[in-house]
Amino acid sequence: MRPPDSRKALGGLLPLLAALVVLWPARALAETVTLWHSYRGTEEAALVDLAKAYERAHPGTTVEVLGIPFEAYAAKLEAAIPRAHGPDVFIQAQQWIGAYVAEGLIAPAGDAFPDGDIAAFDPVSVHAVTSSGTRYAVPLADKCVALYVNDALVPSTPETLEGLLALPMRPGVYPLAYQVNNAYYHAPLLHAFGGRLLDDEGHFAFTGEAAARSLEFARGLVVSGKVPDEASGALVKELFVSGRAAAVIDGPWLAADLGDAPGLRYHVEPLPLLAETGAPLRPLLTVEGVFVTPAGAARPSARAFARWLGGEESSLARATRAGQVVPRVAVWQDGALVRDARLQAFHSAAARAEPMSSSTAMQSAWEPANQAIKKVLRGDVPAREALLEARRRFLDTTRAPPPAASPWPAFLLLGLLTLAGAAALLRRVRAPAFREELRRSISAYAYVAHAVLAVVLLVVLPLAAGAATSLFAGRETPRYVGLANYAAILTARGGPLLGHGSFYLTLLVTILWTVANVTLHVAIGLALGIALSKPVLRLRPVYRVLLILPWAVPSYVTALAWKGMFHRQFGAVNALLAALGVPPVSWFSHFSTAFAANVATNVWLGFPFMMVVTMGALTSIPKDVLEAAEVDGATRWQGFRLVTLPLLAPALLPAVILGAVWTFNMFNVVFLVSGGEPDGTTDILVSEAYRWAFTRDKQFGYAAAYAVLIFLLLAMTSRAFGRRQGGLEKEEAT
Repeated sequence: MRPPDSRKALGGLLPLLAALVVLWPARALAETVTLWHSYRGTEEAALVDLAKAYERAHPGTTVEVLGIPFEAYAAKLEAAIPRAHGPDVFIQAQQWIGAYVAEGLIAPAGDAFPDGDIAAFDPVSVHAVTSSGTRYAVPLADKCVALYVNDALVPSTPETLEGLLALPMRPGVYPLAYQVNNAYYHAPLLHAFGGRLLDDEGHFAFTGEAAARSLEFARGLVVSGKVPDEASGALVKELFVSGRAAAVIDGPWLAADLGDAPGLRYHVEPLPLLAETGAPLRPLLTVEGVFVTPAGAARPSARAFARWLGGEESSLARATRAGQVVPRVAVWQDGALVRDARLQAFHSAAARAEPMSSSTAMQSAWEPANQAIKKVLRGDVPAREALLEARRRFLDTTRAPPPAASPWPAFLLLGLLTLAGAAALLRRVRAPAFREELRRSISAYAYVAHAVLAVVLLVVLPLAAGAATSLFAGRETPRYVGLANYAAILTARGGPLLGHGSFYLTLLVTILWTVANVTLHVAIGLALGIALSKPVLRLRPVYRVLLILPWAVPSYVTALAWKGMFHRQFGAVNALLAALGVPPVSWFSHFSTAFAANVATNVWLGFPFMMVVTMGALTSIPKDVLEAAEVDGATRWQGFRLVTLPLLAPALLPAVILGAVWTFNMFNVVFLVSGGEPDGTTDILVSEAYRWAFTRDKQFGYAAAYAVLIFLLLAMTSRAFGRRQGGLEKEEAT
């Protein structure tokens, strides 16, 4: 065989080497800038196109754009950036500045927003992204609510809110619709009366005469039927599209949802004046900006891209293609934007809006403010009393964490437990019988090793991490506080043991919730299971499929459907009651009715499981036992009570235990149907833990302590039921 020609081989390599020499400098100099966002639809498409345009204009830079669902966006940023796995720049609303600065997630904008660029932006947007004299973002878009007006119902919009509300409407049509029980949508009315949610120092300011007058005005709108009660965003949209609302208050996101609604002609205006005070309704302003992370701040390419993204070229593209209200002043002289009346209306609304506070206290203010609004609208308490209670709850939520504790007692206890465990294990290992048993079981251990490893990784380690988290407190820099979180929970945070939101009151509600649901699950499931097991019943397969369907549908879908059916004005349940001559029920205004709505939803979800278990257990009962009881003269009820039910008990008890655990932690139904209403009285332990973790200043240690207590309660209860089952099995064996 002829050897290869080395000169030909070298000649073939030369072009490849030349290409590497040419491309290497460009590759070595190329930089990648990572951008995260939570945009969707036209906003996302415009952003991706802008990133490509920047790459074409800057050949040495590559922009990686990553879209993350809005619901998980904040959590992913907080998890990724400290571990150097996050973006160089990201788009977020300015109200997060205080929290992100405290957590070290962002750096000052620096030359991404130099002093020379200030005059190019609206002053209100510049103020919104500035904290303690430092600019932390480049403003990209202003978002606030405005007034959507149905042209067919309102030919000429009055200048005042009272004038709009006084317009004559046909029956079934509201002059105005908005989410009246939401603090964000109540803020324009609050500002018109001279009130605020937070002051400049981040203190709770939703108190006093102005706030009380705004709540009384809102209650008057509901009582007089000028606006719908219990209105959600979906309901507001439906009322506007169907022509049952002459005007609605909502943000630019509603315009995207309306799309080309058939037969709907509308226009957008800034919010009107309030005749009672002569002041305009000023909405809260959210300024979306591009933030630079600490890693991105160290890279000139990331800062340059952030500045370009807020520049005139990018702003014009985002305004014309995505319909964003950009804060760049010169862009609004463009002819296309001048002719866009809708964008001009939102631009005018943003100019008179109140920037949302960037204080860390903002996230803790929403829940007490919302509860105060709902209480006043329901007529539970006077406005001033509701506001004082809201302030007390805000102060309780934001109070300083417990003082740091010494970790040495915990280390000592852990060491003693470890030594005791090691000593016990050593004694067993030294026993000859144990070593012989271990030698015989090695092959069995090999079969279950992977399962043990999976349980340790997926169950034991998360439980241990949660238990360890419960020993810490503090949001920005958690510190070890020992059992202080448990002490605060078990002492009701220094208040009455059965006071509002206390652990013991919530535990009683949780026990009542579990007992009521499991009892109904078993009763209905047992009755249907026995009925479907009768051979004489025709179309049994059809009935089985239909009755199992509620179990097959995801619980959150069912919960949202039932919540809609319990709506006071538009729900199917009240429609049926009205057909029977019963007045409509405000289901979520009282504990009894809200609790009943939760139970009805969860029973619908849970009875198919017990029905299936019953049908399976019935097949294991010998027919001759039932025939013998019948021969002995037992009635049907006696046969069921004395024969069938005892034989079903061993199979039903594990299902009851499992159902009790599921129901005890049934977060979806409670959170989605009643939402804890009224005023958190229908919350159970798991939903209360969720609120401490995600709506009350992210007190994860306190929430973890709740989770540990829930685990201990369930473990002890399951152990008690297990012993009971063991007793039943022994009785059956004898």
